[in-house]
Amino acid sequence: MSVASISSPVRVNGKIVDRTPLPVAYGWYFVSYSEDLKPGDVQNVQYFDQEWVLFRTAGGEPGMVEPYCPHLGAHLGHGGFVEGENLLCPFHNWGYDPKGWCKHIPYAKIMPPITKREPILKALPMCEKHGIVWAWYHPHNTAPEWEIPDIPNLHDPDYITPARGAWPVNTFIQEIGENGVDFAHLKYLHHTPIMPTGSSHADGKRWYTDIMNGYIKAEHFGPGLQILFFTKGNVVTTMVSYPSPITRGKTVIRMSFTHPKYPEGTPEATVAAAMLQEQVGQGEEEVAGFESVDLIVWNNKVYRENPLLCDGDGAIFAWRKWFSQFYIEA
Repeated sequence: MSVASISSPVRVNGKIVDRTPLPVAYGWYFVSYSEDLKPGDVQNVQYFDQEWVLFRTAGGEPGMVEPYCPHLGAHLGHGGFVEGENLLCPFHNWGYDPKGWCKHIPYAKIMPPITKREPILKALPMCEKHGIVWAWYHPHNTAPEWEIPDIPNLHDPDYITPARGAWPVNTFIQEIGENGVDFAHLKYLHHTPIMPTGSSHADGKRWYTDIMNGYIKAEHFGPGLQILFFTKGNVVTTMVSYPSPITRGKTVIRMSFTHPKYPEGTPEATVAAAMLQEQVGQGEEEVAGFESVDLIVWNNKVYRENPLLCDGDGAIFAWRKWFSQFYIEA
């Protein structure tokens, strides 16, 4: 999937302005669906403002490493291959495990001492859960600070198989999530019949939002995972959002949608199908090339670091303060 080019910086009021001035936020992020990364696969991928090599060992363990071999700089994703539990460099067949340890040099009688002390290839911590391969990104290479939570609805046999969508957008994740506390935009951009009301609050690495007394409830687990519940009567649908930063100013939004298997022909089944069509059907059109109103705005706006707000604008400053904890300069 290609991501449209971003026109950054731009000129605003005669001054050059960077449309996306903030660094990539740290946290857990989607890097692949499990079924798209088979044992022995080696893929060149772009995430977190750089290129990486994503692979899966013969035993099934995923790895994501910087692309250039520490030996003489060959690109591990161009000609490199998996042998057993290691990714081998095409140049001299130095072998690296998913954590970046050099495990094998076929012609060396004595391994360099550093290979016994520490990994020599930068590798990201990995986790596989809910049919998704996750990578932990932090510019200082620190260990993960929280775990991917359980999301039973994604693999509950009493729920339908999740429908998926993906949307490339020219902005960063903070801007996307800010929509969740910007209740006024729901009326004027999405034309809701009334002005929605709601509340939000932070709790450490989590953020909670409740719109219209439970009509929409959202929980954020860091910047890279959001779980939303939509309620209409006694019907509840689940939307799981897992956006990934491609570069500092480019994101791919991915979502999964599901709901309980309501008995066919019941009012609940009809309402659930309509809600799913509203959520996924529009997405399919966007994937085909028709941008939603949100994407049109995100693709063409600038980031106002000190916006002029009024009393009806929602918890935008609180959201930004919470999100700022995930920014660490490289």
